[in-house]
Amino acid sequence: MNRIALLAAALCFAGTAGAYAADTAPQVHEPLTAVPQAPFSETADAHADVALALARAAATHKYVLLDFGGNWCPDCRVTSGVLAMNEVQPWIARNFIVVPIDVGRMNKNLDIAKTYGQNIHAVPTIVVLDATGKVMNAGNPTALSDARSMTPQAIVDTLNGWIQNPG
Repeated sequence: MNRIALLAAALCFAGTAGAYAADTAPQVHEPLTAVPQAPFSETADAHADVALALARAAATHKYVLLDFGGNWCPDCRVTSGVLAMNEVQPWIARNFIVVPIDVGRMNKNLDIAKTYGQNIHAVPTIVVLDATGKVMNAGNPTALSDARSMTPQAIVDTLNGWIQNPG
């Protein structure tokens, strides 16, 4: 399916966006022990991935989590590691469709962020969208840019706050 068809499908489902039912964030008891070395595909078609995620989000009543970062970024890798933790991943899967977006050396896929009114000036930058493309965390998309100094629980609580109290 091409990008235009995927975008059309997402818009077609836009009327269901009010049906979100985010569940309670998990309490994370384990420490982060595994940090992926390369969570961002340097060859992915990020534009197509975002369009597909929006279509899937509309059909499943989930949010889209655009994770802008680079494999060179330790905070980006920590964030990805927390999203994949055994205690966190089921909650992420129930509430989000995650799209890791490689920004290269701050010179790639930046136009995607601009589509949602965001300028990438630090990574990770997380943009949470509802299925209509409305930004849920416009006020602080770089809140995880110092993820190395945050606990896994603080990262989860930040994500949860964006969907429980959009703004």
